[in-house]
Amino acid sequence: MISMIKNLYDYCTLAVNTQMPPEYISKSIPLFMLLFLATIEALGGLYFESKRSKNDITLELVSTAVLPTLVQPLIFLLTFWFMSQFLPNLEDYFIGTAIWWHFAAFLIFDDMTQYWWHRLSHVSPFMWKLHRPHHVIEEMGVLVTYRNAVLYYAFMPGIWFSAALIYLGMGYAYLFYLPVKLTIILLAHSETRWDRLLYKYPILNPLAWLIERTISTPSTHFAHHGLTVEDGVSNPNGNFGNLLFFWDVLFGTAKITRKYPKRFGAWNQMKEPWYVQLFFPIIRSKNTQSELHSIQSKSDYDPSKDYKEYSQ
Repeated sequence: MISMIKNLYDYCTLAVNTQMPPEYISKSIPLFMLLFLATIEALGGLYFESKRSKNDITLELVSTAVLPTLVQPLIFLLTFWFMSQFLPNLEDYFIGTAIWWHFAAFLIFDDMTQYWWHRLSHVSPFMWKLHRPHHVIEEMGVLVTYRNAVLYYAFMPGIWFSAALIYLGMGYAYLFYLPVKLTIILLAHSETRWDRLLYKYPILNPLAWLIERTISTPSTHFAHHGLTVEDGVSNPNGNFGNLLFFWDVLFGTAKITRKYPKRFGAWNQMKEPWYVQLFFPIIRSKNTQSELHSIQSKSDYDPSKDYKEYSQ
């Protein structure tokens, strides 16, 4: 963890010294963290001695690229256009207000709404189909972070709200908010399991108590990806937080054990081509037994149910 912080600090220092535009720094920090964590995981053998297939790797790489290069920019453009046409007087309306209120607005309208969006995807059978790629993988890693169908992000309220807040004059705060949020989310999915350091030394227990109830950590988020609550660690229908784990604490879905599940995934693990998982329901499975064969199928199930054995 200390090494990660130092490398990130060195990168930021280099970016400032070379007078890189703020928006480029904001976008490049998450990219740096993604590459840095993926490299550590690769050196540890995760991508060479893993349960991942070529289909999984393709899905992860494409989904990771599509969100920042296609989905988010398109949502921002549409939102800016709509508000400029129908709400022109509100452009930069809050630009002179305190920046801390801007951060609070993003935490509420982006991060908290994403908590509820995520939670909905574990209740709604249709929403589950869009979120399903994120859970059928049987091991963790930083590339799991963006494993969701394109429409999962296209409909995500938090991205639309973020664009609206930027139009209203909160864009400067977003330059700081975005890299912090994405860095924490990437670290929460990473196999580096950086929070082990906090649990190892008793002197750090008070700090660990505070951190694990504030932001998402590998322990709390790995529990969300765990296969079954029967292991006493996993919480597949809880621990929904993204940046802030505090939402789980506040809304009663938190489970903190300081341990990591040994089995990951979702019970319905029928394998599908990467393009079906990514572009459903625009592209659907040819297998009539698959839940991705249609918007509503005989294979649909309540995603809030706990694990049960599944066989193709």
